[in-house]
Amino acid sequence: MFATALKSNQTIESIPKDLFNAIETLKKELNAIILAHYYQEPDIQDIADYIGDSLGLSQKAASTDADVIVFAGVHFMAETAKILNPNKLVLLPDLEAGCSLADSCPPEEFAKFKAAHPDHLVVSYINCSAGIKALSDIICTSSNSVKIVNQIPRDQRIIFAPDKNLGRYVMEQTGRDLVLWQGTCMVHEIFSEKKIVQLQVQHPEAEVIAHPECETSILRHANYIGSTTALLKYCQESTSPEFIVATESGILHQMEKQAPNKTFIPAPPEGNCACNECPHMRLNTLEKLYLSMKNRTPEITMPEDIRVAALKPIQKMLEISAR
Repeated sequence: MFATALKSNQTIESIPKDLFNAIETLKKELNAIILAHYYQEPDIQDIADYIGDSLGLSQKAASTDADVIVFAGVHFMAETAKILNPNKLVLLPDLEAGCSLADSCPPEEFAKFKAAHPDHLVVSYINCSAGIKALSDIICTSSNSVKIVNQIPRDQRIIFAPDKNLGRYVMEQTGRDLVLWQGTCMVHEIFSEKKIVQLQVQHPEAEVIAHPECETSILRHANYIGSTTALLKYCQESTSPEFIVATESGILHQMEKQAPNKTFIPAPPEGNCACNECPHMRLNTLEKLYLSMKNRTPEITMPEDIRVAALKPIQKMLEISAR
């Protein structure tokens, strides 16, 4: 993991009572922007300057004129911001905010996998480490993965990494035969098909909306499949009064704000755990966000050769997405 260690020795007494006001003050002092993913806790979403999915966050990070980027998300997201902004200070409130999907694809092992398929183009989902991005030809997100693969010549063989469920979805949508790395997201693979069907019986007017990282058994029950931003837009435009939402439950905060007259039901996981909440995303808190800005740490750093190599496939994605 390319980053410095957390160096905060602050005590709980040093946390101001009005964190929203304190963070706004620091934001002005630092000329900082707070970028937050939809899966962050509601307080962080409410203080953020921009809330989005991986594509939107990448685009915002690429265009910001702020001197400091405070990334309320997980490690690979903050890394992407640093790759795009080598001369800016990029902060992540908690360095332990990792990603089970990114962790499922170690660069050393993926390099061997890539070498075994020398005639293949590598399309990697943005939910991967800087090391994997550096080994890729094009980066994609759940928002643009189908568009990107459709623009690659059909006779070009493709490796798709690291999420096998998103890869299968892209295969179905494009008719392409992709070589899939067998990675998964712990949140999106835990939903219970049986419990979703039971919810459909209890809520006959509800639509099931799902993220394409979900397993095929879940997607086949979905009325609509899309990225977090697409799901948010769909529930605003749909005439349905209720939605069963199969993705990380943090998105429900924005759904309830933007469609207050509708009901949103988080899709239940197997067992009785709160597995539809990403434990890595939830490591970031308002208190940690404040301390990271106050102390200018933890800072995201990486070797320049990795950053430069990772930048090229991200730029290709941004160019294609802008078309």
